[in-house]
Amino acid sequence: MPTSPPPAPQDTGRAVAVALLNLSGLGLGYALTRRRLLMVACWLATAILLVVALPADADGVPAAILALYVLLLLLAAAHGAYLGLRTRLVWPGRAPLALLLGLVLLAVPAGGALWYQDAREEAVQQALLDRLSSADHLVAADAGKPFSTAEPDYREVLGVYRELVGDHPGSRAARKVPASLRTYYAKVAAPYDSQDYCTAVAPLTYLRTVPGELPDATVGSLAGWPDDRLATSLYECGAQGLSAGDQNWVTRFGDLMKTFPRSAQTAKVAPAVDAAVKKAQNGVGGSGSCAAVEELQRLDTRIGDLKTASGDPGGKLASAASRAGRSGDDGAYDCGVQQYRSGDFSGAQQTMDTFVAGHPHHRNRALAQKIAIAAEVAQTIPAAGKKLPTTATGGSISVTVKNDSPDDVTVLYTGPVTGSFTLKACGGCRSYLLADTLMSTFKPCAGGKDYPQRTLQLPVGTTYFVHKPNGGRVTTAGSDTAKLRPGYIYTECAYTTQGFGGSGT
Repeated sequence: MPTSPPPAPQDTGRAVAVALLNLSGLGLGYALTRRRLLMVACWLATAILLVVALPADADGVPAAILALYVLLLLLAAAHGAYLGLRTRLVWPGRAPLALLLGLVLLAVPAGGALWYQDAREEAVQQALLDRLSSADHLVAADAGKPFSTAEPDYREVLGVYRELVGDHPGSRAARKVPASLRTYYAKVAAPYDSQDYCTAVAPLTYLRTVPGELPDATVGSLAGWPDDRLATSLYECGAQGLSAGDQNWVTRFGDLMKTFPRSAQTAKVAPAVDAAVKKAQNGVGGSGSCAAVEELQRLDTRIGDLKTASGDPGGKLASAASRAGRSGDDGAYDCGVQQYRSGDFSGAQQTMDTFVAGHPHHRNRALAQKIAIAAEVAQTIPAAGKKLPTTATGGSISVTVKNDSPDDVTVLYTGPVTGSFTLKACGGCRSYLLADTLMSTFKPCAGGKDYPQRTLQLPVGTTYFVHKPNGGRVTTAGSDTAKLRPGYIYTECAYTTQGFGGSGT
């Protein structure tokens, strides 16, 4: 029995029909020419293609496999044409009918290709939607995280939005980006809705950069969405810092005034600063004078910084800075009084000395000088600081102070009357040895010399004296407490030793 049909006269129509039937990918041309193994080979090639291609995905069929399959179809068609030229068909017997069948069956690969293209397009759309969904979920997952922690994710999501609308503008995912972007803005700016204004500054500042990353049509009205919120956050955060004494308020107000110079929030900055100055001013004169003065001095400095940072449009900060500076200087007197009364004599002396130096015409300058003297005396004789000195002068009791020292000596005294003066060095006088001062016969200012001296008229009562040699020969000031009574004449003597200072009456 023959394995192949006997040769037939050449028939071009039959050859074309067999070629067309093989192009269907089903190997029907081989079936009609009794080439069953070749028909199975066509089935196998088509099956492999279907396994690779289905289900359709966004990546499609690898180009190499598709090219190989097309090449196999073309070879099958060419080989089928060769066979069909001299081989009778099993069915149909007439070539025109087979040719018509081949043309009809070409709809199979053509229709399959169209179907696959639609399926692949749908897969692409779904993949883009999945990517958008993943980006949206990432934003939701970052809710509650600090902005610094979540910012890389926010930027990654923004990159996804940018790619969808830029590379796939007609996709369903791209059409959904504006809605996702609105949610994105709301999530990033969540601290603002919670009135956590200081925390909201960074994310809102970031959101103002987003329009530069996406097309205008995508951003739409969101372009200006963060502005008012950021201005409010900068103001509220700055106001909180101003109230709490946090110096960061200068940065917040400065950023607000530079970024939104004509906003309603900027218009509130100067009144807020002015109110802080008034509040600090109200603290001067009471037990919190020193704290109020420190606050006023800080405000003076910080307002100056804010003026520099913002340019102070309209000059509205200048008056507040001026008042803070003046009030701080004036309040220094009250601070010194508070320090004195609380026993901080060193602080009181320093405060009053600074006040006296900076206020040559102030009404309290004379008393401030007295308080500075009394505070210095009280550092050596604490009992001298029990009462605040007055500007009283004179008295009925004579007290002569002499200088038995080779150095100039400053004499400070306080009590019913407070003051100070300097006695010049005694020519021919010497510093005493410590052993001399311990002897019972030791009597300074008793050598009959012409000692530099000064006589004071002081009231009855206790006066405290401190002698400060100016030559640097002693390490501490000498002191004396004199209880002055009527009917007596008193003498104070200042002298120096090689290691200690002393005084006597």
